Amino acid sequence: MTKQERINDFWRFCTLPMHPENFADKLDKLGFFTAPASTKYHGAYEGGLYDHSAAVTKRLNELTKNNNLKWQRRESPFIIGMFHDLCKCDQYTYVPNEYVGYPGHYEYNTNTTLKGHGSKSIILLSQFITLTEEEILCIRFHMGAYGNEQEQKDEWAGFDKAIRKTNGLCLWVHQADQLASKIDDV
Repeated sequence: MTKQERINDFWRFCTLPMHPENFADKLDKLGFFTAPASTKYHGAYEGGLYDHSAAVTKRLNELTKNNNLKWQRRESPFIIGMFHDLCKCDQYTYVPNEYVGYPGHYEYNTNTTLKGHGSKSIILLSQFITLTEEEILCIRFHMGAYGNEQEQKDEWAGFDKAIRKTNGLCLWVHQADQLASKIDDV
């Protein structure tokens, strides 16, 4: 899928009744439609971030419908699913292979201004959309217990509180992310 096809797909998929002016242009400027989703795991290719985000959104919409999940606003599955990994827009850099005819690879970009994962996604998204507390908690804790060892220790208490505060919705978001990355392989 080309960048323009991803942008067109985004607008067909978008459920936001009100969106910022030139929203897709702003997302494009961040790199949302061309960034990879990882360096070597799911979506480790140009445009993988958008493809992964769309897959998570579709999974979260399915889970919402099939399990009768109740959100503070009906757009929340789209907002959370589509933008939970917005932090990855500048997270990776492409390194070409020195040998002609062989593909390059992505490496982690250590030269980013904002660090973090869920928190960084919230900061970036808050420039465009006012988020509910439920959306903030679901994006912030969508990784569940994944992370380095110290992060895991620090995350459990917050993750537990977020699960309770969102009536379990954080768990459904985590499940949608896992289904998209591990089962759908995007």
